[in-house]
Parts: sequence; C-alpha cells; structure tokens
Amino acid sequence: MFMVKLNGRVAIVTGGSRGIGAAIAKELAANGVKVVINYNSNNEAADAVVQEIEQAGGEAFAAQADVSDAAQARVLVEETINKYGKLDILVNNAGITRDRTFRKITEDDWNQVIQVNLNSVYNMTTAALSHIQESDAGRIINISSIIGQAGGFGQTNYSAAKAGMIGFTKSLALELAKSGTTVNAICPGFIDTEMVQAIPDEIRAQIVAKIPARRFGMPEEIARGVLYLCRDGEYITGQQLNINGGLYM
Repeated sequence: MFMVKLNGRVAIVTGGSRGIGAAIAKELAANGVKVVINYNSNNEAADAVVQEIEQAGGEAFAAQADVSDAAQARVLVEETINKYGKLDILVNNAGITRDRTFRKITEDDWNQVIQVNLNSVYNMTTAALSHIQESDAGRIINISSIIGQAGGFGQTNYSAAKAGMIGFTKSLALELAKSGTTVNAICPGFIDTEMVQAIPDEIRAQIVAKIPARRFGMPEEIARGVLYLCRDGEYITGQQLNINGGLYM
C-alpha cells in the first residue's frame, strides 16, 4: 500500500565502483533508479559497473569526486542535477580503513579515516539536502558498520567514524521527519568483499565460527536492505538496519 515507485528516481551512491557500493548501484538500477556511481580513483571499475547496468537495461553514469572534500562533493551533486534535474536518494557508502592498534595509529591514520568515512557524510548530505527535500520520497541512507556498534580491535578510528554516522543519522532523522525525508543507517557485519577476502584463511574461519548464521554476508544482501528502505521505508527513520547474520543483536 505504501510502496514507493522507484522508476525514474535518481540516486547518488558514493564509493559505488566496488563491493557493497557496486551492489547497491546495480540493485537500485535494476528497480528503475537512475544511478550516479561515484568513485575516487578507480575509473575502470566504475565504468564496468555502468556498463553492466546499461547492458541490463538500466541507466547510470560514473562521476569522479573525492567526497571527503566539500568542494568536490558539491560539484558531484551539481553534476547530478545538471544531468537528471533532480535527486531523490543519497547513499553515503564511501569508506576506507587504516587498521592499527591505538598505540601504533598515527595522526594521518586517524584523520584520513574520519575524513573519508564521516566527514564525507556531512559533505554530501549538506550539498544534496535541498534537492532531496524536493522529492516526495527523499531518502538518505548511511552505510555504517557493526564495528560502529560493537567496536573492533585495532579499529578505533574506523569505529569512531562509523559510530559517528549512526549519531548523525538519528539527529538528522529527527530534524527531517516532518518533511517526509527519511534518514537511516545500515550496519553490515562481515561481508564477502575484497576487504574480507584479504583476511588470512585461519582468521576468516575464526570470524565465521562466531557468526550465528555461520557464513559471511554478501554485498547483494546489503543492497536489498537499501532497496527496502527506499521502496518500503516510508515510516522508517532514524533506525539502524543490522545485516550481520546475528553477530550483533
């Protein structure tokens, strides 16, 4: 009854060239959304995602921007408006890791992770908000992490950034609730992406043993969570959608 028709909607997915971001872009495009696939440096990967979407009958284009830089974030939004004339959905997915125990973490390790993972959310949201609020079904979805909820050894910087995204989500949701724009976070657990695949096999086995579902998640499962919030999430705002196989409850 309250399902939103997504055909013709416009979305920006930051960090959309690989892993979870690419899966989100493809899932939205498969449901009629015109997708702007943001990337920072890997234009070949971004172009490959665009090509896959277009071959499946969808519409997308790749846009380079370092969204940790406020000026580049504004240009990305302007480029989207110039091409499509509107913006309905923002998925803040861009992120990096610089894992080290706190005694070894450097100032650069800290600042880079906060800048890319957390400050980019501010940069993109402040640039996009006025356009999203013009939509009759505006959606802001922040891809946080189980590490922002439960912490992670050697990840004080990453955990702080991801926890900050959750606080940002709750506060902005309160401010925008009356306007009809929803703001939610998705908190993936361990997802089978390049980051997890780089973990040594014995450590991967130890992680899986702790997951009640006894497997890693797939990027497509996170993408379906984004689709759900966009299409069926009219009355869902300020929430954390935990997709983690039961690892954190």
